[in-house]
Amino acid sequence: MTRLAILFCHISTLFFVSAQSTRDLLQRSRDLMEKGEYVEALLNLNKIIENDASNATAYFLRGSIKDRFDDRHGAMKDYNMAIEKNPRFTEAYFTRGNVKMKLQDYYGAIDDYSKAISINENYVEAYFNRGKAKQYLQAYEDAINDCSKIIQINPKNYDAYYMRGLLRIEFGDLKNGCLDLSKAGELGDLRAYEMIKEKCNQKNEH
Repeated sequence: MTRLAILFCHISTLFFVSAQSTRDLLQRSRDLMEKGEYVEALLNLNKIIENDASNATAYFLRGSIKDRFDDRHGAMKDYNMAIEKNPRFTEAYFTRGNVKMKLQDYYGAIDDYSKAISINENYVEAYFNRGKAKQYLQAYEDAINDCSKIIQINPKNYDAYYMRGLLRIEFGDLKNGCLDLSKAGELGDLRAYEMIKEKCNQKNEH
């Protein structure tokens, strides 16, 4: 084996060890987060980013920790980096959209949820949260369409029926809104019956 070949093998081995070490640290960080040991997880993620500034997952996980502790601008920066390193990082768009929702940046949130949906057209949570953002903007028809898409993907999603029911009632479609609430209740959402009593059983006033 030539000296060059030996050197190449040595470099390849170092890269493999480094990549394996990064994977181990990422898994360790996830495990720590599940246990609620966020400070240690954060230290691990900082170490990964110091060694590999292109690791989108490490930025994403660090952003999730910051978001959990209401460091919304810090979380936003990390989600931005995760997306910069991996422009098809669906979950990063979704979670950045959630941060924007908390900051009442509803148009920005809708844009992020739409990007997540463009990558994964069956992303139920993104449709649901996009519908909520549209509701805040009183774009009821568009919000109803998002709920309908969720029901198309999963006909037993009672949250979507419940939200669509409320949206339809707000939009002035009382009958279909109440039918949606009834369907939500039928599927197991007991909140729906309270809303039916409140919204659907009022006598017409003359």
